[in-house]
Amino acid sequence: MLKKTSQTDFTQHFSDSVKHASNRTREYLLFKDPENKFHPSDTVLNEIFLMTYISRSVHHQLTETFNCTMMTKKQEILLGADWVWAVIDKPSKNPKMQIAVQVFHLSEEEGEAPKRDHVEMLSEAMEMAKMESADKTKPEKMIEFCSSIGKDCYALFLFFGRKNDPANIYGVLSNNFQAAFGKGAKIDQAFIENFFKGSKNFITPAKMLQTIVNKEKQHEEPLTMVIKFT
Repeated sequence: MLKKTSQTDFTQHFSDSVKHASNRTREYLLFKDPENKFHPSDTVLNEIFLMTYISRSVHHQLTETFNCTMMTKKQEILLGADWVWAVIDKPSKNPKMQIAVQVFHLSEEEGEAPKRDHVEMLSEAMEMAKMESADKTKPEKMIEFCSSIGKDCYALFLFFGRKNDPANIYGVLSNNFQAAFGKGAKIDQAFIENFFKGSKNFITPAKMLQTIVNKEKQHEEPLTMVIKFT
């Protein structure tokens, strides 16, 4: 039976949905095929996480308050995001706050080519979009996208495994990554990874959402958090 979601408990339902998605994805990160034939692609791992999350969030009727939009291939090329979470204002149904999500995979950190299910055929328009933004990294595209919306849009980089911890899922969230542009830094996976240096205490996904939802409008200080999802 479906459960009703209120504004006061949707952070708990989000946490439950993300927990299910993270644990399900972790099963695949931990899995070792004895015959060394089964290697889930980066795309498949993203879909496992996202589909598990969506299924659980529908169970909680979370989508009325906090929705999830998966990006098309063209949107991913242009905006850099894999999906976007948004807190919805019920009367207007407009987003009050958004979290643009991009996933990093251990294969990318180790310099391997991303594992894909098949060769992706891009339309002419998408090829042109890709060429026009070739001077920007995927993280830079998403940070620019969030910056264009404002301080109520946060960039969340998910790590499906890290070099010294390949079986767990971590995240770095901020609404101030764009400050690095002025310093001439190249924003890529290695740059985001630096946020973990010296971090001993990670917050939970529930605390992450609770913090940004409760962030008072009159305080415009930048917000950056490191999160552990598993």
